[in-house]
Amino acid sequence: MKEFELTAPVETDRLLLRPYETTDFDALFAMRSRDDVTRYLYWGAQSDADVRATLERKIGSVAIRSEGDVIALAIVLEAPNEVVGDVILQLVSEQHEQGEIGFIVHPDHQGRGFATEAARAVLRLAFEDVELHRVVGRVEPRNVGSARVLEKLGMRREAHLVENEYVKGEWQSELIYAMLAREWRQATSKL
Repeated sequence: MKEFELTAPVETDRLLLRPYETTDFDALFAMRSRDDVTRYLYWGAQSDADVRATLERKIGSVAIRSEGDVIALAIVLEAPNEVVGDVILQLVSEQHEQGEIGFIVHPDHQGRGFATEAARAVLRLAFEDVELHRVVGRVEPRNVGSARVLEKLGMRREAHLVENEYVKGEWQSELIYAMLAREWRQATSKL
């Protein structure tokens, strides 16, 4: 693992992944204030003040230096320069060189492959720039769309933990997907 700081936006075929800016409040609020978006996340729909605090944290999240650090990027549809989602990479364990990815795409933009495209670019950062050994993605099994994204990325489903967490007044389960650096190299060498 090595320290990494994002110094330029990441470009994909259709997207620009860039650090958050203060002008992204409306787009972030449009996602994080919705019950349908936060249904299977640990937190519920956020208020104006909650989103402002979240945005402030995200603006400063551009480097991986030590355990717990996060790179948080706005998923921007280049034309018409619209924030359509959020993608993160978190360093979960420095000792074990393990990270976790997460993503949210506004419902108006789901089903077009934006989450897969953005998450693939973040996996590249994780394995090629940060040089992590392993990256995981965790989802509630009822979040079928997010599980499908992790599968499209080539991540393997390693576990189905049944009712392992009490979240928002109910027992929820968890699917854990993972990919190793060698699996990433094998998959990308075929492209």
